[in-house]
Amino acid sequence: MTRHFLSSADLTRDDALGLFALAADLKQRRKAGQRSAPLAGRTFALIFEKPSLRTRVTFEVGIIQLGGRAVYLSGPEIGLGTRESVPDVARNLSRWVDGIAARVYAHETVEGLARHATVPVINGLSDFEHPCQALADFFTLWERGLDLARMRVAWIGDGNNVCHSLVLLGAILGASTVVACPPGYAPDPRVAETVRRVGGRLEVIDDPRAAATGADVLYTDVWTSMGQEAERERRLEVFRRYQINETLLGVAKPSALVMHCLPAHRGEEITDGVLDGPQSIVLDQAENRLHAQKAVILHLLGGSPDDV
Repeated sequence: MTRHFLSSADLTRDDALGLFALAADLKQRRKAGQRSAPLAGRTFALIFEKPSLRTRVTFEVGIIQLGGRAVYLSGPEIGLGTRESVPDVARNLSRWVDGIAARVYAHETVEGLARHATVPVINGLSDFEHPCQALADFFTLWERGLDLARMRVAWIGDGNNVCHSLVLLGAILGASTVVACPPGYAPDPRVAETVRRVGGRLEVIDDPRAAATGADVLYTDVWTSMGQEAERERRLEVFRRYQINETLLGVAKPSALVMHCLPAHRGEEITDGVLDGPQSIVLDQAENRLHAQKAVILHLLGGSPDDV
């Protein structure tokens, strides 16, 4: 694993499996009531250009649970690239904090922070990737004892940032991924090229039923992400047949699991019956953001759960 965590492609298979094991250890210790403070005296800056529930809470709570402190910085507060340049923000923060987690609009922003910071930088979401989400997703499957290398994951919908990170990490772990999306909404060609380079298996088609047939996992995300509000009506029409509903779930394996990174637009990309149904593991995913991100932070800062 590199000094920063900006992309799923920053991980090797051994890196990812090591983080899963660390996350599982941290999760078990927390549920057993064991407390330690490996980040005592450490501080993380949380830069958020976009609003958030899961990302903000899981980073802030995770750092606190590890004994550290978090400083929240909203986008307007620091004005990345407007009030102050990205390099200057990175250099200044590096003098005060031990790490930076950033949820930004442009992927170039988080790359710029990492390029100029002397402390670890974690991508908490950009327009190109959401690697912490993908790490939590595959950790959720791993902790259930599923064989990731024999798994068929079907992504149904927009080939967006979450899709990019999921596809990349799936390739690294040996999973087979099929993306069903309307023409013009496929994953970025750079992602497909990286998947090929690491020997991963990726298929991009426009038929959601074909993608879901025999799948171990059905995964979707909102059709209209933050910053795309002006496209909402057009996207609702284009993606209409890409809804994960009871009919589509019926062609997957009987044991198939349903995943969504949340928040969900109920009745659009997924029905209530599926989202709240027995095959849905969306709340496990959400919880595991906490444990997976704690593992990333601890790994990057060189700490151990056994530190007092």
